[in-house]
Amino acid sequence: MERIIVLCLVSNCLSAVHAQTFLFSPKWGPIGYKEREEYDGTAMDEIIKTNEFQASRIIDGTTSLRDGDIAVSSGRRSKVCFARSCLWSKSVDGHVYVAYRLSPEYSEIETKLIKKGMESIEKGTCVRFVPRTHQRDYIDIQPKSGCWSYLGTRGGRQTVSLQSPDCLRVGVISHEFMHALGFVHEQSRSDRDNYVTIMWPNIWRDRLRNFEKFKTDSLDLPYDYGSIMHFGMYAYSQDGQPTIIPKNSHNSKDIKLGQASTLSHIDQMKINKLYKCGAMDEY
Repeated sequence: MERIIVLCLVSNCLSAVHAQTFLFSPKWGPIGYKEREEYDGTAMDEIIKTNEFQASRIIDGTTSLRDGDIAVSSGRRSKVCFARSCLWSKSVDGHVYVAYRLSPEYSEIETKLIKKGMESIEKGTCVRFVPRTHQRDYIDIQPKSGCWSYLGTRGGRQTVSLQSPDCLRVGVISHEFMHALGFVHEQSRSDRDNYVTIMWPNIWRDRLRNFEKFKTDSLDLPYDYGSIMHFGMYAYSQDGQPTIIPKNSHNSKDIKLGQASTLSHIDQMKINKLYKCGAMDEY
């Protein structure tokens, strides 16, 4: 009898180990990214990794995450905004000043990283992040659960969540600020099927909505495979196989999807076009 009990305990332990391996395996776990030495991750890979494991898809009773990291509220301010009315206002001096409040919970080093993310947005554009004094509209940067932002300006205080330490990478920070400026993910563009193939069978079923297209304004700019806003090739993969493949058949293997740390040149051009900044060499 004792021998049977011992065998059962061993069996249960092995099952638990197997389950843990299953949940956290790069091949099977719902981690949304591919862990392998030859694959250079993107900002979105880090966001997915953090949000899938540590952040709920429902932030609170009225707010949920769409496309992995875009906060959407139900009720009065529920619309996902693509209209120019959701843009931050432009000053008479030609700059777009985005006021922010930074949580005192961040350390000095973390604060410097967040400011580097701001500088990445400011470089070559007319956007400037300024500490809030009296401004009505501002972003409230908090180390909440996960990496996420609302889309565009909502009016009043709006949260940008940069969980510590997982979201405190310059590329991730820049990515979330791009959402706050009004930009969706690059592969959400209405014309994306001309440039990439979405491998639907390879995507986790409950994450298929993260690959929806939107009726977006491409601003007459080319599709940007290397955008800080592009999903990585293995985003939300359920079997370790690619979920997005470039359509350029001649050199698709040479095309890297997404960006790990900095805005692409076209990302900067997007900001300048959307906010009518003028020539990039002015900044």
